[in-house]
Amino acid sequence: MQTADSDAIPLSGWFFRGMRGIFSLPSLILMTSFVGFSAFALESGVPRGEAVFMTLMIWALPAKMILIGSMVGGANLAACFLAVTLSSVRMMPMVASIVPEMRGAKTPTWILLFLSHFVAITAWVFATQNLSKVPREARAAWFAGFGITLTVINAIIVGLCYGVVAAFPPLVAGVLFFLTPVYFVASIWASARHSVVKVAFVIGVIAGPAFAVIAPEFDILYAGISGGTLAYVIDRFVFRRKIKPVSPESEP
Repeated sequence: MQTADSDAIPLSGWFFRGMRGIFSLPSLILMTSFVGFSAFALESGVPRGEAVFMTLMIWALPAKMILIGSMVGGANLAACFLAVTLSSVRMMPMVASIVPEMRGAKTPTWILLFLSHFVAITAWVFATQNLSKVPREARAAWFAGFGITLTVINAIIVGLCYGVVAAFPPLVAGVLFFLTPVYFVASIWASARHSVVKVAFVIGVIAGPAFAVIAPEFDILYAGISGGTLAYVIDRFVFRRKIKPVSPESEP
């Protein structure tokens, strides 16, 4: 809920409030996952500088994993580009849903385009839960403080932990990396506002492993397209039909 005191806070104040979001549970879990990413990059032969550059430029953790996996597998540049692009397309609905919430009457378009770079699962879940508490004109500043700080901190973590994680047992590094998907599976379900999201979630949980066996090279693509389409059809023709609109004649 917004108050007169919150409206009096300058944009720089909201930026610093956004920075404090790095101490939230989603951010802390993501940081531990980037420690695991450091181990993965080291074991894959990716130099420290390239790992840090990936963190700043690609940002989304799964996309970086796909890029390194493609590089290690000997894929050419075009194939790596296509794999990362297809992985990042999943961020488009997140950007489309959250950018209008950040837009104020005086917010420049270029700022929104810049901030969209920092939209990944962590930022989307955290912002979805907290943007309503921020005055609309300050939301871009608040999200900038959170997104930029989180990205820079994780880039620093990758740079500092790159050599340290060599002493970690592989199981420990794997557990650190796996914390993020476990947490956000629960977060996405808990923050779902529409039935179609939960339907798509259930279908994805089933279709993902199935397509990993049937077509391991295109499992994410097939599961996403078929699962999303099926979820829309089920929600459109099953769940929404149960909600009967009230006709004008029945109103008093």
